[in-house]
Amino acid sequence: MDSFDRGRYRRTASGITALAHLLGVLAVLLVVVWLLHFRGGIYYDSGNPDRVFNVHPFLMVFGFVFFAGEAIMAYKTVSAERKVQKFAHMWLFGFSVFWLPSASNSTRARALPWHICGGRALLYMAIVSALTGLMRKESLQQLGWSGELRLINFTGLAILLFGIAVDFSIGLAHYV
Repeated sequence: MDSFDRGRYRRTASGITALAHLLGVLAVLLVVVWLLHFRGGIYYDSGNPDRVFNVHPFLMVFGFVFFAGEAIMAYKTVSAERKVQKFAHMWLFGFSVFWLPSASNSTRARALPWHICGGRALLYMAIVSALTGLMRKESLQQLGWSGELRLINFTGLAILLFGIAVDFSIGLAHYV
């Protein structure tokens, strides 16, 4: 592949990565607006069980979906020297195999495809779980065609598009 083609992939990947960041922030903001405006707020120590429950969808989208997608993109977009620093945010498998000095380079090389596949699978499962939770909340509330339902639908769309953009971003970053 000549330098022109590599440059084209780099521009495409960085544009999609920027789009993924924006969609992730949009998804988190939409969840916050939904919970603050329509669901009474987010408060863990409240006597109101609905406000305590609202912590769950916020942490689900912000913690599992947004941070997982950002961590995956950070790994693919940082230089090789800084990748070791990013592994501190990974799960136990990644910590034990990649971060501890006792793991050999051959062990790390054999585990890397499994680690990447597992991370992507976790992101997809978090997205599916978040979308299912949004759909379940809407069906329990029987919202009809209200502003809250439209906000929930756009939130779900932002979450889904974030996942797709993350996947395209890391797929194209492979060619950089």
